[in-house]
Amino acid sequence: MPRESLQKKKLRAEAIRKELDRLYPEASCSLHFVDPYQLLVSTILSAQCTDERVNRVTPALFEAAPDAAALARMPQRTLEKLIHSTGFFRSKSKNLKAAAKEIVSRHGGRVPGSMEDLTALAGVGRKTANVILGNAFGVPGLPVDTHVGRLARRLRLSGNEDPVKVEKDLCALTPPESWTLLSHQLIQHGRLVCSSRKPNCAACTLATHCPSREI
Repeated sequence: MPRESLQKKKLRAEAIRKELDRLYPEASCSLHFVDPYQLLVSTILSAQCTDERVNRVTPALFEAAPDAAALARMPQRTLEKLIHSTGFFRSKSKNLKAAAKEIVSRHGGRVPGSMEDLTALAGVGRKTANVILGNAFGVPGLPVDTHVGRLARRLRLSGNEDPVKVEKDLCALTPPESWTLLSHQLIQHGRLVCSSRKPNCAACTLATHCPSREI
């Protein structure tokens, strides 16, 4: 198969994006939050855990620790009990408390709004930072989770396994204002149609743009 030119790949990416806009015009973050602090905590808790489970845990957590200062003061054992069901609760609680202390000491108790400052916090990698930037601050960010990475490779928009490289590939093919929504749309399509075990190509309206489609 001849190698696809960058221009053709951009045109195909645009066609895919338009179809995703039609399919999932209101795709959004499934974590419940009202401010950057709540989204930061929820996103850290979502590692190796479903968003549904996180959403069941956070109301009690946010009642007990409504801001970073309160979270920083919370006893470790108390926090572990509150987040126990999200899994990896010991490491998550350590990261949450460390991040909260850093937010209080370095940022006046407010979650910072830059990639550099966010990724300097404990437990916050580039994916988490992009979630916060795009959904809490309106700053273009393209979080790459397992769904986004899988679809990017199946659609041949990226040939990389590394999430940071996948993010770079997708960002080079799409306009910044589309990045946050595109991530949500790819996640939704990955959950509903293009699953990890068996993609439902027969029902997929992206199939005409997908080199990996099963005919």
